[in-house]
Amino acid sequence: MRAWFHFSLTALLVALLNGCASLPPGSNFPKNPSLALVHPDETRLGGQFESAAREHEGNSGFRIFPAGADGFLLRMQMIHSAERTLDLQYFIFRGDETGRLLSDAVLHAADRGVRVRILVDDGETVAGDEQLTTLAAHPSIELRIFNPFAYRGHTELLRAIEFLFNSARLDYRMHNKLLVVDNAIALIGGRNIGDQYFQIDPDSQFADDDVFVGGPISRKLSGTFDEYWNSALSIPIQALSGGKTSRAELNEHRRQLHQETRQLAADGIDYAQKVASGQPFEGIISGLLPLTWAPAQVVCDSPDKKKVESGAMVGRLMQRAVANATKAVQSELLMITPYLIPGREGMQTFKELRQHDVRVRILTSSLESATVLAAQAGYMHYRVPLLEDGVELYEIRSLLGNTKGSGETAHIARYGNYSLHAKLFVFDRQRLFIGSMNFDQRSLHLNTEIGLIIDSSVLAQQIATRFEAMVLPQNAYRLEARPNGAAVPNLVWHTQEAGKAVAYDTEPARSEWQRIKVNMLSILPLDKEL
Repeated sequence: MRAWFHFSLTALLVALLNGCASLPPGSNFPKNPSLALVHPDETRLGGQFESAAREHEGNSGFRIFPAGADGFLLRMQMIHSAERTLDLQYFIFRGDETGRLLSDAVLHAADRGVRVRILVDDGETVAGDEQLTTLAAHPSIELRIFNPFAYRGHTELLRAIEFLFNSARLDYRMHNKLLVVDNAIALIGGRNIGDQYFQIDPDSQFADDDVFVGGPISRKLSGTFDEYWNSALSIPIQALSGGKTSRAELNEHRRQLHQETRQLAADGIDYAQKVASGQPFEGIISGLLPLTWAPAQVVCDSPDKKKVESGAMVGRLMQRAVANATKAVQSELLMITPYLIPGREGMQTFKELRQHDVRVRILTSSLESATVLAAQAGYMHYRVPLLEDGVELYEIRSLLGNTKGSGETAHIARYGNYSLHAKLFVFDRQRLFIGSMNFDQRSLHLNTEIGLIIDSSVLAQQIATRFEAMVLPQNAYRLEARPNGAAVPNLVWHTQEAGKAVAYDTEPARSEWQRIKVNMLSILPLDKEL
């Protein structure tokens, strides 16, 4: 173990001495550019949705899925439906049960001759996630890593050392989430790949949303994937240390995946049977689960977002489009975001909206439901100013009294580990934003993001209805700034327990230690990193 540590440290130092480069390791490795399927209309799904789009004035069809289990089943079934191409782009792709089942589905698609491209970020990888590496041994599968670390292991100290020496590059992450099949249909939203995100892990679950997309806008989403895939920051896995795998390793990986699937079925979790039911995907394709057809806009950052922000190159910044939609609101803005660090610009936007009598209501994380204490610590500074400007603030509880609209099953709900992960804005109940962008400084400046602005009062009202359900007293704390004669008013958390109204003047938390840690973090000037 000591020899391995010394070897790893030496390798890391060599990588660091090669320079704190603006481009990641492996940038000189030869790679072939590739593009989305040119004629999606030649596939079954492409032909179906091209015809449907003509019947709906060239618009695209959308359906939102708040339930995590549906998000998993949709991905499996969409992958099974692929005929020619399959593109996956994710911030996190875990090597847990659902992640490995999705890997198995990808392998089967490649066996059918489907060209598979997988692009994942390298910022939040943990032990086990490297199972994806093995897939690259398949001749029909390419895997690229966005802005990778030189060190490929999972020792936190070594990753921290590399980050310390090269933070200007490694702090820049790809936060996008996108799945595209045959350049004809897509799934986009805030969910990563993993048990937590599909709301099946009792110990930790992240509530989020996917929107199924069929029609012309799928090609625009594919265009964003191509741009990231061919970016200088996207490195073939073969160019990285430990990234080369053999067909023998792939076959062993395939055998293990098959064995794990059989064991899950024996344990009473028969995912294969659920996927084989065809629902919800077949319901969409057959029309039993109707789509909402509407015009929409893809909003996406350029892969080199930092250079665009600095003026060094021309490109897209999605925050501009979302900010314009927000500032155009006339009567009501609803926002769901797990992390709320608006910064000076965001606070000014809220202030201007309130000055025009726009009702602003925000649902975000409570301390007890928070998964990133540093982000919660940053948000704490904004609560009183937001309330004083007339913004209505709600913080989600970890134990919901009513699961309607939450995506959570009653079985999972009883564990009391509910956390927000969705990013949803509703503009005047006429338009909505759904995507990967939180309302924080990291999403604005340090992460690349993607989403859709959909011009649909039907979908906007659906999200508004769920918002109203989630901010009910039994599900959330409503914050009040109560004057106390001092410069800073007291905060009060209003909620409902056992059918009775309750008010807390001490912030609800899972433990006193959690409260101490977040207060300590709140002292640090971390806003730009959050």
